[in-house]
Amino acid sequence: MLSVQQVAKMIDHSLLRPELTLDDVAAGCDLAVRYDVASVCVKPCDVAFAAARLAGTGVLVGTVAGFPHGSHATRVKVAETLAALRDGAAEVDMVINIGRLRAGRDDEVAADVAAVVEAAGPAVVKVILETAYLDDDEKRRACGIAERAGAGFVKTSTGFAGGGATLADVRLMRASVPAHVGVKAAGGVRTLDVLLSMVDAGATRFGATTTAAMLDDLAERHGARPRASGSAP
Repeated sequence: MLSVQQVAKMIDHSLLRPELTLDDVAAGCDLAVRYDVASVCVKPCDVAFAAARLAGTGVLVGTVAGFPHGSHATRVKVAETLAALRDGAAEVDMVINIGRLRAGRDDEVAADVAAVVEAAGPAVVKVILETAYLDDDEKRRACGIAERAGAGFVKTSTGFAGGGATLADVRLMRASVPAHVGVKAAGGVRTLDVLLSMVDAGATRFGATTTAAMLDDLAERHGARPRASGSAP
């Protein structure tokens, strides 16, 4: 069984709900430090705040671009990416142009992703497919586009569409990209058993809001005392 530390470093603690206040973001950052997760993923307006709060902790700051629908103009996604990096983000989760992909305009989708990857430089870009809106062929094409553009991860979902991560989608995405490209599952990963099943399917990173509950569950299974204090905001 994976250790608590190993699973923690697979989690991006999600703080993207529109109603979250700065107090909520602060509490979420503190939880992320307590559990030593990979990162927090915050709204663009909260990046500088989170970066200051997490400075020196080893927990990275991530944010989103073109979120949640992917329909921003490319220049806007690039501007969001550059602003996020200036504010202290180390990772950017961008949403593809879903409508262009479904229309078969793959060159436009590729140019959109490549522009964000170029703007991000050494920062990690995760390309959100929003799988609930795509058929399997579209998912495979999107994975290929993300890989060729130099993205670090392909990601299932925003968590704001009609459906989130599924085992079938994780397996398909894992099979559609080479080993150096990670697969991030997000949307509906709320229990440890679901997370572990998705690890088995090939996921290497997770977007989660129930971080504390899942890691406390894993600690108990290992016979260790949970760190806890309830679930995240």
